Amino acid sequence: MTWSGNRYQQLFLMGLKRVGILTGGGDCSGLNAVIRAVTRSAIISHGAEVIGIEEGFEGLIFDRNRKLTVAGTKDILPLGGTILGTTNKGDPFAYRHFDKDGRLTIQDYSQKTIENFKRLELDCLFVVGGDGTLQLGYKFFEKGFPVIGIPKTIDNDLVGTDYTFGFQTAVQIACDALDRLQTTGESHHRVMVLEVMGRGTGWIALEAGISGGAHVILIPEISYDLGKVLEKIHLRKEGGSPFSVIVVAEGAKEIGGEAITSEAASTRLQGVAQLGGVGDHIARQLSDRINLEVRCTVLGHTQRGGTPLAFDRILGTRLGTQAVEAAAEGKFGTMVALKSQDIVLVPLESLAGIVRYVPADGQLVRTAELIGICLGR
Repeated sequence: MTWSGNRYQQLFLMGLKRVGILTGGGDCSGLNAVIRAVTRSAIISHGAEVIGIEEGFEGLIFDRNRKLTVAGTKDILPLGGTILGTTNKGDPFAYRHFDKDGRLTIQDYSQKTIENFKRLELDCLFVVGGDGTLQLGYKFFEKGFPVIGIPKTIDNDLVGTDYTFGFQTAVQIACDALDRLQTTGESHHRVMVLEVMGRGTGWIALEAGISGGAHVILIPEISYDLGKVLEKIHLRKEGGSPFSVIVVAEGAKEIGGEAITSEAASTRLQGVAQLGGVGDHIARQLSDRINLEVRCTVLGHTQRGGTPLAFDRILGTRLGTQAVEAAAEGKFGTMVALKSQDIVLVPLESLAGIVRYVPADGQLVRTAELIGICLGR
């Protein structure tokens, strides 16, 4: 069974009969809004059957799936996480797991995945995820899967779209934490360091820092000079404000240094270094150089969980419905994306391996510096 251009045209003429959806990578708020939108739109507007693939591409490897219905998804809009489950280690082309003797093995399950996909007889597979999951989606599109991508990541680091759902909720969670750290920091005359997620980008740190009134924001795109941070703290103390709030992205690094990684059980299985620990590192650096108490808070996975903001519910719903419309028109190999006020289609091919970084001299960074926030430079 091959999925040629003629086959796509046949789908367009025949209409959608059976579609599948999976969620891969890290979870975030708004995933269930997408699942709900795809399910309702496919069933109500096209009369199609919807199959939920469980735990990302692992569900296609190990044949774990279930039928989704309008009634079964009616109450999931405000729920965090994903009712289908997810994983960030389910690459069918290089599936990593430990055997009974504790030895790491890597298996190529791509052919098994293809066979299970064909058995399900899906007219389209909606792949909801970040860059890693979408790259897998594109690889399977090249092998004949009718795929449409839906962008998801709290990091907001995907090219081709202005925003990804889950990001604004993560920013709000970080902003709320900064509001609380402001009051306790001021009460005790302390320097409060807040470490947030973002991988190699600083979108969460920057937007949360501006909205939460941080005095220092450190992001991966601008290597920081510790002397500049100390200077900001001293200036505030001399000006009658003997406390400071610092927000740092997990991938931030000092000039001439490297991003800090942490050891974790999952790191071996994922096969990648896990960022984390820069907040404590900076707290120690500052404690040795200033006569103020320094405390560090790491938000971690609290940024991923919980009820999504209205923005992410709406964006997820728009992306989900437009993905179904694109599938009905046979426009596979694309990703739905937010551009200005509209949902558009961009080629999955154009996204592979490209990270959307914060422009170091862009307007958002400049906005922060114009109101006196120190970016460590």
